Amino acid sequence: MDNFRYANLIELNNCPKFTKIKVEMIPTLTHYQKITAQCRALFLKKMTDYGVAWRILRLPSLTDQIFIKAQRIRSIQSLAEQKVEEGQESEFIGIINYCIMALIQLEKGIAEQPDLSNEEAIALYDKHLKVTEDLMLAKNHDYGEAWRDMRVSSLTDLILQKLLRVKQIEDNQGKTLVSEGIDANYQDMINYAVFALIHLDQ
Repeated sequence: MDNFRYANLIELNNCPKFTKIKVEMIPTLTHYQKITAQCRALFLKKMTDYGVAWRILRLPSLTDQIFIKAQRIRSIQSLAEQKVEEGQESEFIGIINYCIMALIQLEKGIAEQPDLSNEEAIALYDKHLKVTEDLMLAKNHDYGEAWRDMRVSSLTDLILQKLLRVKQIEDNQGKTLVSEGIDANYQDMINYAVFALIHLDQ
């Protein structure tokens, strides 16, 4: 435990409560929050333009949208030359925001018509983002920062693997025997996408 120095009661941006974390993880959390702040800003801008029309989307529709984005990232990584000049970053941001929409849908259920104000929607967004951030901190505490040694392409493949699991769970009507539920898979995809964006931002 000699190398495990802890920061006591460090207050971090967008964290309403104090969190006890390893000092060595502060740069990761700072970078994580920088990336997710960009995702949140885009989510707000799109809500200003379109409202919360996504509230009518069923989970398989959101999963398919995430799948399309992940496949596009994989294609970008595989192709030496792109016909459409758009990088991986925007697709990873899209994955993060669609995953948070899916988590909100899991909590609130599917609406027949948009039923949330922008303020209510962003509060739910922040709630699920915080839970996912806490999950990242817990896993980094237990496993170290092994993701830093992974390529962006490997993180993309992990997202696709998670998506295939989610599709299977959806086809099984949400029932699982030994595996984690859909929400945990969406949370993992968010964190993989943030890790990929951290790599791309360096």
